[in-house]
Amino acid sequence: MRASLSGPPIKQLNEAGTTTMLPRSSTRIAVALTATLMMVGAARAADEAKYPDWRGAWARWVPPSPVRDAGNGGTGFTAGGQPSFDQTKPWGRGQQAPLTAEYRKVFEDSIADQAKGGQGNFFDHAVRCMPGGMPLMTVAFFPMEFVVTPETTYILIGGAEHYRRIFTDGRDWPKDIEPTYAGYSIGKWIDSDGSGRYDTLEVETRGPFKGPRAYDATGLPLHFDNESVFKERLFRDKADPKILHDVITVYDHALTRPWTVDKKYVRDPNPRPDWDEAYCTENRSMIAIGKDSYFLSGDGLLMPVRKGQAPPDLRYFKPAAK
Repeated sequence: MRASLSGPPIKQLNEAGTTTMLPRSSTRIAVALTATLMMVGAARAADEAKYPDWRGAWARWVPPSPVRDAGNGGTGFTAGGQPSFDQTKPWGRGQQAPLTAEYRKVFEDSIADQAKGGQGNFFDHAVRCMPGGMPLMTVAFFPMEFVVTPETTYILIGGAEHYRRIFTDGRDWPKDIEPTYAGYSIGKWIDSDGSGRYDTLEVETRGPFKGPRAYDATGLPLHFDNESVFKERLFRDKADPKILHDVITVYDHALTRPWTVDKKYVRDPNPRPDWDEAYCTENRSMIAIGKDSYFLSGDGLLMPVRKGQAPPDLRYFKPAAK
């Protein structure tokens, strides 16, 4: 004989203060549903426990001693100054980037333009306030924040770069990728020591990218075809967990070979760091008009950036009546 799920009704007090009689079967369903939700929550918590704790503010690592700067004429020091792609070497020429002959000339032309007051290949990023994109966005001009979820890892950057989104949900590469400055990133978590907890994020980032893009403020260039590929391994230093490594390899047609550097970030010990708000459009000192740049003076007037620079074309402005 089949046992009945029904039984004596159970009393429940409703909002009006009267008693409602519930079938015992409804109570059993509610209990089962609650137990199921608790199991799902526990499973999700256990799943999230597999991922590393990368919370906090991560600032770019700076060499402990000054390094002679070979970027713009060989003056100054990198420590505390302009950051570089390879943090262990000075920016610009000091990077010793494996550029092709064609792109060595592009680079030298950029430095020559800057020597005369221009911005070279850094024009869009510095004057137009456009994103630098990959790999400049890995420099960490401002401290970065990692938000790790099972499906996606976000790197919050700030300034003109906003954020990176790295998909870790097992998806394949899309057939058509919309060009962006950051590129399209797919990652995979690795448990390198078999501890049962992920400790390394492997990432590949592909284009097509928007451009032009540069490695640093000297205009050290990537190829104008914007077909770069970047492969990264991100992990905390086992000997010093306040250090996070980003071993990044660049594959680009402006290079004679892949270029690999180990970028490092240092964690702020403050568990509740202060997050500065920064916009490159705020208090701008330079203005782009066409292909030229001009200084913006304190009284809001245009000033030349180089000797003998002509004013912008005023053909659409009528002369003021005398």
